[in-house]
Amino acid sequence: MKLLRLLKAFFIGFICLFIVITIFSLIIPSNIKVSRVTVINNVTPGRVYAQIANLQNWKNWHPVFKSDSAIVTFTDSGRRSCDIVYSGSTTHLSITSLDPGAIKFDLRSGNENPIHVEMHLTGLPDQKSVQVEWRALTRLHWYPWEKFYGIFIDKLSGPGYEAALKGLKDFLELK
Repeated sequence: MKLLRLLKAFFIGFICLFIVITIFSLIIPSNIKVSRVTVINNVTPGRVYAQIANLQNWKNWHPVFKSDSAIVTFTDSGRRSCDIVYSGSTTHLSITSLDPGAIKFDLRSGNENPIHVEMHLTGLPDQKSVQVEWRALTRLHWYPWEKFYGIFIDKLSGPGYEAALKGLKDFLELK
């Protein structure tokens, strides 16, 4: 009888905790945006655009494309979409929009949420430089565990975006 009361109290406490966590997770936004910026010196917007708009050029500057452990398979003429096998997972990258001021693409990896990415190019003529902004938008489901994961997306994915922008900056400034 005592064991039954103890189990009942545990079960009620567990349900109340789940309800509180679910309600709290509803306050956390479903759209998470991560943004990183770099300024590339002594370059024109056209040179930066040429490196970003053609996926075959990413091998010049993007750390994953440069990695020996990554297998990149272009699914079209090599300019707009590819599959990347890296660290045991496959990611599909597809450019969805090309504009001289912005390149938009989607990243899809397995059962993970798709990531919509925009790279914005802003010419800084006074400095003879180009500002490149990498914006990644992840849409999360309402699940509490996914919402709590969303709190850490910036810390998890931000360093990868910074490394890619640094690679682009280093490649273009050295040429």
